[in-house]
Amino acid sequence: MSEHFNTPTTVDPRLLEVLVCPVTRGRLTWDRAASELISKGAKLAFPVRDGVPIMLVEEARALD
Repeated sequence: MSEHFNTPTTVDPRLLEVLVCPVTRGRLTWDRAASELISKGAKLAFPVRDGVPIMLVEEARALD
C-alpha cells in the first residue's frame, strides 16, 4: 500500500446516487465530520471505513 493513501474526506456524489438505506430504501446523506452515511428515515448512521461504506444494519449506529 502506498504511503500516500488517505481515507477520503468526501463520498463520491455518484456513489450517493446509487447507495440507498438497506432498511427503508431511502436516500442517504454524507456526514463528513463523523464519516457516516445517514438514513433519516431509518434513524441510522452507517460507518464508512477506509473509504468503504458498511451498509449492514448490525454495524449502524442508532440516531436520536
